[in-house]
Amino acid sequence: MADTRPPLPPFDRDSAIVKVRSAEDGWNSRDPERVSKAYTEGSHWRNRSEFITGRAEIVAFLTRKWRRELEYRLIKELWAWQDNRIAVRFSYEYHDDSGNWFRAYGNENWEFDPSGLMRVRHASINDLPIGVADRKFFWDLSGPRPADHPGLSDIGL
Repeated sequence: MADTRPPLPPFDRDSAIVKVRSAEDGWNSRDPERVSKAYTEGSHWRNRSEFITGRAEIVAFLTRKWRRELEYRLIKELWAWQDNRIAVRFSYEYHDDSGNWFRAYGNENWEFDPSGLMRVRHASINDLPIGVADRKFFWDLSGPRPADHPGLSDIGL
């Protein structure tokens, strides 16, 4: 079925980790259409102070986001899971069009429908200006974070 996105709930530790890494890989593609396919048609988001509903709004939001947040690289880490819900912590680095670098820190709460599509996403995010020498996320932008690149806990974030 085209609208099924394994792993499916209820999640155990291993399937939740796979779901988190799949979401990270999708977002690191910086492809709004691809990312939107992981969400239900009527998905509801709270992202910082924005409220977003549905795939069309998700695509518009992500298009705007990645026009501003250049060289975006994201790492997500499982925090907790139960049944059809997953909580993650994450961090990403990017620069603006003036070359100023930032690291964003945040938490997300996710709820999935039975087909494994995310129907609810609540994100709380804070940005911290960083210097170029303070960057920690290095991998080729043409693909996902390599399997041997350290995660957040490994980096000390």
